[in-house]
Amino acid sequence: MKEQLEALQSEALEKIKAAENLKELQEIKVAYLGKKGSLTKVLKGMGKLTKEERPVVGEIANRVRESITEALENKSELLEKKALEEQLEKEAIDITLPGRPVNVGGPHLLTSIIEEIEDLFIGMGFEVREGPEVETDYFNFEALNLPQGHPARDMQDTFYITNELLLRTHTSPVQARTMREYKGEKPVKMICSGKVYRRDTDDATHSHQFTQIEGLFVDKNVRMSDLKGILDTFAKKMFGQERKIRLRPSYFPFTEPSVEMDISCKVCNGDGCSVCKGTGWIEILGAGMVHPNVLEMAGYDPDIYSGFAFGMGPERIAMLKYGVNDIRQFYTNDIRFLKQYHKA
Repeated sequence: MKEQLEALQSEALEKIKAAENLKELQEIKVAYLGKKGSLTKVLKGMGKLTKEERPVVGEIANRVRESITEALENKSELLEKKALEEQLEKEAIDITLPGRPVNVGGPHLLTSIIEEIEDLFIGMGFEVREGPEVETDYFNFEALNLPQGHPARDMQDTFYITNELLLRTHTSPVQARTMREYKGEKPVKMICSGKVYRRDTDDATHSHQFTQIEGLFVDKNVRMSDLKGILDTFAKKMFGQERKIRLRPSYFPFTEPSVEMDISCKVCNGDGCSVCKGTGWIEILGAGMVHPNVLEMAGYDPDIYSGFAFGMGPERIAMLKYGVNDIRQFYTNDIRFLKQYHKA
């Protein structure tokens, strides 16, 4: 049995030396040291030995097992190192190659304009409010002095979902909701921005979906002069300190009196050009003093409280500020267009 163990050791060591990968090495380990391996089979015959022979053969068997185990571990370490070196060589990176450019995104032009306007009014004490885009007929129309059958409803061609639900045609419902929330008990000074929807034919200056920003200030002793001061500050901050404003009489159902605000044309500085159609002025928003009926429906006493409201389209502001001549540019997601206004 001694000779048999020594022959088994020599055979195992030769195979371990010749192994070329870890899989082969594992197969050799199982073949010689496993439960059904060659060494185990030899040791099962120790029962036939005499008491004197068993310790001697046992010592030889342990030595053979240790020798094979040590050889397996050394070979495994060499093969692992070799495999790692081959992998590193295969996955080597040429650090002299130029890097791949990374496309860096940025805020959409409309998002930037909206945030700029919001920051401007926050600085003047306004808070930002939000409201649902799917609105009720009451808050979209009736609470804003537009009862059923009012002819001014035709000014806003509406997407109706049901007889009572619709896609909001302006952000003014947020003003009505905010005043209703305050229950006529405290002042309101807020702006709101968001998407609005109207059944309109898309062209260079119109879209069925666009954005609006509206503002509302309700308190005691609020006057038209306060509105003019706020709008003058807005125009100068947004378009430059040299800009002048003018207010022209207009009509909105939810304000009385109502005005349209124009700014002096930045192209010709008021002298008249093709951009301002020779007038020297460009219309940018509508505004007015909150109608007493609107205050009353929201729970405010119009004999005590007064206020003003204004509304503007961020698309129009962006078009005037940056010279964009087609509103559809904001929605087609042409990367070439958007990159022009990305601020790093």
